Amino acid sequence: MSFEHPNRNNETIRDVELDIMSRPPEHNTTNLDLDRMNLMLDLLGHPEQSFRVIHITGTNGKGSTARMAEAICRAYGMRTGLYTSPHLEKVNERICIDGQQLSDDDFIDIWDQTKDLVALVDAKMEEQGKPKMSFFEVLTAMAIWKFADAPVDVAIVEVGMGGAWDATNVLNADAAIIGPVDMDHMQWLGNTVEKIAGEKVGIIKPGCTAVIGPQPHEEAVMPIIEEAAARNHATLVRDGYEMTVTDRMAAVGGQVATLTTPNGTYEGVPIAKFGEHQAHNALAALAAAEVVIPVNGPLDGDLVAEALSSVKIPGRIEQIRTSPTIILDGGHNVNAAEALRKAIEETYDFKQLVGVVAMMRDKQVEEYLGVLEPMLSSVVVTENSWRDRVMPADELEKIAVEVFGRDRVVKEANLPDAIQTAVNMVDAEDELGVGYGHGVLICGSFVTAGDARTMLEEHASPTMQQAMAIHQPVVDPDGEQTRQDADDQEAADNLDDQVSPDDFDVFDVLGLGHASAQQHGDDGTETTESDVR
Repeated sequence: MSFEHPNRNNETIRDVELDIMSRPPEHNTTNLDLDRMNLMLDLLGHPEQSFRVIHITGTNGKGSTARMAEAICRAYGMRTGLYTSPHLEKVNERICIDGQQLSDDDFIDIWDQTKDLVALVDAKMEEQGKPKMSFFEVLTAMAIWKFADAPVDVAIVEVGMGGAWDATNVLNADAAIIGPVDMDHMQWLGNTVEKIAGEKVGIIKPGCTAVIGPQPHEEAVMPIIEEAAARNHATLVRDGYEMTVTDRMAAVGGQVATLTTPNGTYEGVPIAKFGEHQAHNALAALAAAEVVIPVNGPLDGDLVAEALSSVKIPGRIEQIRTSPTIILDGGHNVNAAEALRKAIEETYDFKQLVGVVAMMRDKQVEEYLGVLEPMLSSVVVTENSWRDRVMPADELEKIAVEVFGRDRVVKEANLPDAIQTAVNMVDAEDELGVGYGHGVLICGSFVTAGDARTMLEEHASPTMQQAMAIHQPVVDPDGEQTRQDADDQEAADNLDDQVSPDDFDVFDVLGLGHASAQQHGDDGTETTESDVR
């Protein structure tokens, strides 16, 4: 928080968030240029020139790859800035310094320092008959300013959508990562993978290193990527060619793999995320980190292992509860659904898995559900808090019935009720009452995952929080589950004295008290205007 302007207007984080998020969305075909961002950087004195940049695009995996690259750079002692989207619960999540999201005070202060310049840009655009800054452009400018002010050594920046005309593309990448290119956001990026790839290669800048993830449409996409790299005299590092993943195997809390980059081979690297796609995300992150970390030759294997074994990625195949197992995933397209299914089938042995699904109406809903259908015993269709974009539960139900059949589909328009229904279904089939082999998957959108995460974390009953801390430890990627056995036993003894069996009911299993469940009612969860991918 700046000394000069310590929240001079006494604003709350909610005030600031509403002010920013009420601006036009980036999903707008009238603002496909970088005029507003370039003018903003002129007014700020070009802070983007003060740090190195890892820039990341792709249809899926951007957030995971960004967090992995940030962790590796930070393990080497570099000051890091991380910019990701969308946020799950709070807008502060989007901007991190040294692995920590900005505090409310810091976020408010950055807005206070930049909002007058935002107004100047808006006024200039109005003179030219152009749209004012979108909320994503404002947040991007705030992030760049904060990174320079910190100051950071390297900024790891996730593209909002596409690449060429994205607000983040005012940055000149030292390492440009292009993950899998597939069909998504077709109304803005084009209706073929070739057109979408043409947008995404816009982040490849002169003289950079272009790190290319595995491509599901390689024959169509790679010529476009290779041409862009040649045009910009960029060094090309391709998954499966100049870099590889080998000897991959599942492990407790994630997986272990050998990663080979142009600089060296890293054997037995622990990766604290499930799924083959996360191993390839880790490979891309490592190759990009090698570009910006000032070290000749391979990086220190122990530091790489330490970084990748500790990365937390909320909302990406995230197990948030046990007994029953509850998994959150924010993916919303076919490629994400395929990765999700592969990861769950590889990692878990579910006899019963009930899906809770809420999706945006502009997504490939039938195709998404079709990928998950063989894995799900049944599905509860519902709605999330973004009322303007979410597909109504009635419409989603009709599509789900076509995919799953009438007997496997339940409709609960209110998300808390939908989660509760899924838990009830799982409990009814769990004869032993221990939750093993039975789970709930909440998926379809980052808003859905964020809404559920807020409910399951912030509204957890004190009784169940204490009980789960003792009896149901969440898998710890660092393998430290047994570090407090003695304390747990003492707490268990105390719990026996304090709690009767009547304290535990189905609302406790979900983590919602009766009052909390009623409080949400038909209104759902608190609405967050977020730029959902």
